[in-house]
Amino acid sequence: VIDSKVSLVDYERFVSTDDEAAQQLALKQHLNSIRNHVRELSAKNYSQLYSQSSPDFVLLFIPIEPAFILAVQNDPELFNDAFDKNIVIVSTSTLLASLRTIASIWRQENQNKNALEIARQAGSLHEKFVAFVDDLIKVGNQIEAIDKTYKSAMNKLHEGKDNLVRKTD
Repeated sequence: VIDSKVSLVDYERFVSTDDEAAQQLALKQHLNSIRNHVRELSAKNYSQLYSQSSPDFVLLFIPIEPAFILAVQNDPELFNDAFDKNIVIVSTSTLLASLRTIASIWRQENQNKNALEIARQAGSLHEKFVAFVDDLIKVGNQIEAIDKTYKSAMNKLHEGKDNLVRKTD
């Protein structure tokens, strides 16, 4: 989830005035506006939206780089506080890098899931082979038993010393 609805009205007031007191007030309001937006995003609980494939973090995109820099320079804890609420603040210079990092993590996660699925299927296949071999051994034992019974019957009927065919001749 990428949110780009952060208000930059106070930042605009900050850069539009030369009055030091008005700038300080606008700066304070700019920082409060971003912090309030972080709280609002955190309260939306996007991580509950999509059950298992839910996003771990929401990206709060500040589209004006100087507004982003001003905020993090004047409130060093802003980024960490947002991060603690599963919000990552990004700007034009960090958005693409963040998205590529996320894509790389997702690719790695999918590869791990695929590897686990391959291992699960390989284990299942191995179990089937073991069961098949056990069945073939049973078939072999049964063939041997049938062969013994056949030879015993043939001995009694035709091949043995005291066989039935000789006795009837």
